[in-house]
Amino acid sequence: MGNQLHTSLLHTWQGIDDPGRLDSATINLEPGRLSAHGTSRTDSYALSWALTTVDGWVTRRLTVTAHGHGWSRHLELERHDDGAWTSTSSSSGECDLPAPGIEDAALLAGALDCDLGLCPVTNTMPILRLNLHSEELAPADETSMVMAWVEVPSLRVMRSGQMYSQLRAATGDHNGVVLFSSDNHGFTAELQVDQEGIVLEYPGLATRIR
Repeated sequence: MGNQLHTSLLHTWQGIDDPGRLDSATINLEPGRLSAHGTSRTDSYALSWALTTVDGWVTRRLTVTAHGHGWSRHLELERHDDGAWTSTSSSSGECDLPAPGIEDAALLAGALDCDLGLCPVTNTMPILRLNLHSEELAPADETSMVMAWVEVPSLRVMRSGQMYSQLRAATGDHNGVVLFSSDNHGFTAELQVDQEGIVLEYPGLATRIR
């Protein structure tokens, strides 16, 4: 499949809930791991971020910087080899947002992935790990996961329980479809993905434009 070879591509998504939001990311795919960096721009704030994983597409580190009108904040989120999550954060200026950083590290026990809010890229890791994009055998039932979810633009890190399952594999003729649900957001969506496992269409959130 496509993720067995090294690829590096720039992708851009436009917001559906907020058409003024534009996300761009360069994603480097290697066998079993990825790295990526990107930006998100809206009318009220801008983000820049960088992500690296270890083998199995398990998050190693996510760094995010947010800038708004008269304020900024920074987050460095890391998953260690023993499964523990830690963060360092800073903020400047005045804004009515929760403090950045991990809210309760104990609640992140078992999490393999970060999930950057409103960013289609971080769905890729669980999709690849479960093989939900391919014609090869994927789990027959929904798979439950715990995520270290990063709220934007506050950069507060919270637990998110999520479910993934394959509805259709990606082939040369059809996009793949992955059923996704999140308990702390209370919604379910059918994500369209390409043969690399990267989101093409996230209903209600974003659509890839190139």
